[in-house]
Amino acid sequence: MSTHDRFSKLILVAPILFIAHWWEEAPGFVEWLNAHVTRGITNEMFTQVNATALVITVILSAIAFFDASAGSATAAIAWLAFLMAANAALHIAAAIVDRGYAPGVITAALLYVPYFLMMFVLARRRGASVAVLFVVSAIAATPMLIHGYLILFRGSRLF
Repeated sequence: MSTHDRFSKLILVAPILFIAHWWEEAPGFVEWLNAHVTRGITNEMFTQVNATALVITVILSAIAFFDASAGSATAAIAWLAFLMAANAALHIAAAIVDRGYAPGVITAALLYVPYFLMMFVLARRRGASVAVLFVVSAIAATPMLIHGYLILFRGSRLF
């Protein structure tokens, strides 16, 4: 199997991993978040945000599946940096700060982190520049990292 085929096939796993993470979070995330922030969220807001993220994930995965370019791989990595890598950092940091389970930490740590790293390597093999992948990942992850910082250390949220 060529690298292109591997990236193309494995990018289709992204929506499945996201759904698994959403299912892990769903039973307790809203309550957990509202215990940390002054401006809480509702279950409806949580569902709407996750449904939107799933649609974006499906669209970008389809583009990267059908377009074997370095550009589509770079776009996919940017989204995965925001959706998975930075989100995993938020969940892992939350579990450390709270000294306990933070809803979503298991799928974030066990699925998101290795998946993102693997896709990063495969994007490079697809022809994407390592420097560009690092820069787009850092830029894309920044809003989620700021959001996590605000939740955990300031009692507020970015979005």
